[in-house]
Amino acid sequence: MPELMENILNNLDKEFNSLYSCALVSRHWCKISIPILWQDPFYFDYKPLIISEYLSSLGKDEKIYLQSMLKAFEINTQFPQTIFDYANFLKVLDLYLLKSKVQDWLRFQRCPKASYNILTFTIIKLLIKKFIESGAILQELYLDFSVLDEIQPEIFCSLEQNMQFLSRLQDLSIKSISFNSNFNIESVATLLKILEKGTTKLNTLKIEVPVFCDPQLVHSLVCIINSQEQLKQIYMVDTYGFSENLPSITSALKSQKQSLREVRIEGCNFIEVIKVLMNFENLETFRVRNCEFSNNRELLKILEKNFYKIKTFEVTDVEFDTLIIVRCIKKFGSLLQRLKLESIGIDFVEKSLLLKTIKSFCPNITYLYIRDIGLSAQFQELIGNLQKLQFLTLYDPADVDEITEEELRRQMMQFARILPSTLQYLDIMRSQLNSYIYILLNHCNAPLKKLIISQLNDEKNAKALIEFSIRKRTLSYVGVRDLNNTFQKEMKGYVTLVSFEDAVVGC
Repeated sequence: MPELMENILNNLDKEFNSLYSCALVSRHWCKISIPILWQDPFYFDYKPLIISEYLSSLGKDEKIYLQSMLKAFEINTQFPQTIFDYANFLKVLDLYLLKSKVQDWLRFQRCPKASYNILTFTIIKLLIKKFIESGAILQELYLDFSVLDEIQPEIFCSLEQNMQFLSRLQDLSIKSISFNSNFNIESVATLLKILEKGTTKLNTLKIEVPVFCDPQLVHSLVCIINSQEQLKQIYMVDTYGFSENLPSITSALKSQKQSLREVRIEGCNFIEVIKVLMNFENLETFRVRNCEFSNNRELLKILEKNFYKIKTFEVTDVEFDTLIIVRCIKKFGSLLQRLKLESIGIDFVEKSLLLKTIKSFCPNITYLYIRDIGLSAQFQELIGNLQKLQFLTLYDPADVDEITEEELRRQMMQFARILPSTLQYLDIMRSQLNSYIYILLNHCNAPLKKLIISQLNDEKNAKALIEFSIRKRTLSYVGVRDLNNTFQKEMKGYVTLVSFEDAVVGC
């Protein structure tokens, strides 16, 4: 049945080879597969000729204009006749990836380097206008102002006449709004107003907070936030960490107090954001990257107030104050389910306090990743206490080499035995355990479904993998960073070896 086939093939939306094979089965399957393949064409590693397919569907006047321009730069090309109007299928538009593909196409056409910029921007503008007027309805838009040299008035006109292009937009990213000095502020403000008017049902909004920006543009960004009916995720990036516009944009989040479920901040002033989020009762996920944590009275005072029903807490690339993190974890308590702390600079006493706090206050952890903890007795006690743990990532400290090999083997055997019966995923790619996979698997009773390792180049480890697979009958995938064919034939029928990128589970 067509409805069933469409549902099945839609689940292959990121599997290029599978979809391409499906398109060759029959005319019926082709009609279903091709629109899915072309929803997000710049995500796939298509050949540059993808641009030729799009250019072939330009209007007659646009084709004549472009071909005359190409000939002026000694590029002679004929656009193929196509069966489908591929532009109509577009649902994801990333201007940065679009620019990359156009440049690849120009290189394929042996375009003189001196002509790259002129032709790149010309083709991008023609394609954007074509996407808008083709009847496409976007779901995701990644707007990078560094890609364009200017915004043409006809683009605004096309958008205003074809508002269905933005009507179902769910994810919007706005980047480098103050990057390009060639932009006319009025033009950028006009585009942002169109976005404000046409995109009121966003689920996710990512804003790169401009360091220095015209107040009119900052106001437009604030209006986009305020215009949303049910914004669930916000991602704010302050690249340099000192944007004077952060307070205005952060304050606008108050309009989304009831709907917001996830906040991710990068480089932002932590206190500035936490002040606004303090009483967001429905906030469940808080991710912090490259922000400054300070053990100061103001932050501690904020954390003392009624804060949060956080289930997921992630702190990465931060030299954090452990006392602040401990205070947060205590506040989250038994509601916390997913925890990732990836940082450096915490001493033995702080590690002990951190582990003790997690054990005492967070019994419902299902995902755990704490960098530089090692296999200490206290850490193993914590793991044995987490009876709902499903996902575990180990990242050994730099001083792990100080442990004798005999002690390390003992710790590994003990650790393997205490792994909870709920554990399905174990990442030891950056752990000393990776060198002793056979010890881990020979003593492990956890029903692992996924195992992430650095490499599989030892017969003893390969044998242990097969024996574990036979014994537990749960292990499906082994993600390997250095994937080679040494043991792939031996593994066949027991486990599937894949590249670690395809198997890693994030927080």
